Formats: sequence, C-alpha cells, structure tokens
Amino acid sequence: MMGILKRTQIQLDDETYAAVRRKAYEDHRSISSVVREALGEKFGSKKGKKRLTLASFPFIGAGSTRQGELSPVSERHDQALAEALYNEDHD
Repeated sequence: MMGILKRTQIQLDDETYAAVRRKAYEDHRSISSVVREALGEKFGSKKGKKRLTLASFPFIGAGSTRQGELSPVSERHDQALAEALYNEDHD
C-alpha cells in the first residue's frame, strides 16, 4: 500500500515531457505514476511499484471545457481568469 503522498511540482523540457506522456498513454497510466515509478527505481524506493491506470480515475475529464485561444489553460490560467473576469464585468 502506498503511504501518504507529498505534492510537488516539477518542470520538464519538451522532449522529456513528451516521452513521459507517451509512456503514460501507452500504459494507460497517469503521468504522475510514471514519474513516481521512475524516481522509485532511481532512488531505490519500493513504494513506487504500485501502478495506477487511468481506469482507476473514472472522473478524469468530467469537468472538461473548451479552452479556445488560451489552450492549454493549465499553462495560461492567469490570463484565462483575467479575461473571464473582464468579460463578466463588461457583459
């Protein structure tokens, strides 16, 4: 059983991100689980062995929205929020 997980944020170059994302897609897993497993193998953690698949998270995509010109909103969220607030005030 996996213990309490700690949230962290990392930045990856385009090539590494694409490789991790591709691996996650091929294995039907989350990017987080691929990263945890790789770090566990590198640093000897046995806890990184549990594999989570996308099927473990049926709610993923439930809140999907059209992102339009601000895609990906995950990287441009401040601009998206500012535009939404501006539009709300001027409707």
